[in-house]
Order: sequence, then structure tokens, then C-alpha cells
Amino acid sequence: MDSTIDHLVYATPDFHLGIETIERLFGVRATPGGQHPGRGTRNALISLGPKVYLEIIGRDPAQPAPPQPRPFGIDDLKEPRLVTWVAKGENLESVAKEAAHAGVKLGEVIDGSRQRTHGLVLSWRYTDPRTVAFDGLVPFFIDWGKTPHPADAATPGASLTGLRAEHPDPETVQKALDTLGLALRVQRGPRPALIATVDTPRGRVELR
Repeated sequence: MDSTIDHLVYATPDFHLGIETIERLFGVRATPGGQHPGRGTRNALISLGPKVYLEIIGRDPAQPAPPQPRPFGIDDLKEPRLVTWVAKGENLESVAKEAAHAGVKLGEVIDGSRQRTHGLVLSWRYTDPRTVAFDGLVPFFIDWGKTPHPADAATPGASLTGLRAEHPDPETVQKALDTLGLALRVQRGPRPALIATVDTPRGRVELR
């Protein structure tokens, strides 16, 4: 499996619906993650292997509506789906600058944080996830720094065995991924899609 993958983002219009859908598919119930203050979202996690995980993210009913739209198109989603992926990175300003020179806009590098349910605050730096590159098939990058990696505390039991993409213009997307040194392969398809192959207690699952 590609070692650059940090996590997959499974966005859902209803937080509990997302958790229940994945539990039905995988036979594994996600570990509560925590709130994203000011963003109107919260998440839950399932480990997909060492230092890689699935993030289920949706509206947080305990927070007021944020001033900006929630990330990942959550406000407009009709059903849960795999919306993007996240790559491990360091020296993110350099990554973003080099990508921009190659015509790939990753957005500015910003700080993020969330509070776990038992109070520990996780913090990280990432290229702005609101900057959607190539329909989400080009990832944003994250650097956890000294924060414990979330996969370490996520529910175990599933394993990511493959990740691929489909797009009506696969050559353009593939060129952008190659420019960033990312191994994701893109095939022609009727619409943009990210497809993860996951081994679970309920067998092999293709998650879109």
C-alpha cells in the first residue's frame, strides 16, 4: 500500500448515518474522534493499518452553523461518500510552492486542531482542505508534527489494500498526481470517483 496515504475522508450529511453505514459495510464501529471547533463538524475514525485511517466526518449537532460552508461539501451531500484522501507531508510550504509552480493549487498552509472526547487536543498543519484539487482526487497534505497519529487510537479490524480513482479526463489528473510524486492511479470513468478496497471482518469491501 502507498506509504504516502495518511487517511481517507468519508463525508456524510448526517454524522450518525455515516457511522452506521460504515459499520454495516465493515462490521466495525468507528471510534469517536472529536469536534472541529468553529467548523461545525465532528469525526469518528477506523484504523486501516499502521498510520492510516478512515475519517468519517459530518455535521456536529452540538455546534452552531459555521460562518463558512462546512468542508468537503457536507452541507450539500445527499448520502455518505468517499470525497478525498490525505497525503503525509513535511515542509508543507515548500510542497505547496512547488505544486503551484507545476500548476497544481493546494491552497495555503494552515493550522488545525480538534479535541478528543476525553479532552486531549490534537493539532496539525495542513494545506487548506477547502481548496479542492481535481475533484478531490489530488489530496491535501498533512503534517501531524509531535501529535500522536490518530490511527493509533482508532478502532482496529480493517485494512486498506488498494486505492484508485476514476475521472472523465484521467490524463490531466494523472499528470497532477505524478507531479506531486503520488502513486494513485487514475482510470477513465463517467464521473470523478475515489475507490478504496478494504479488507474487513465482513470480507473485502469497495468503498466509494
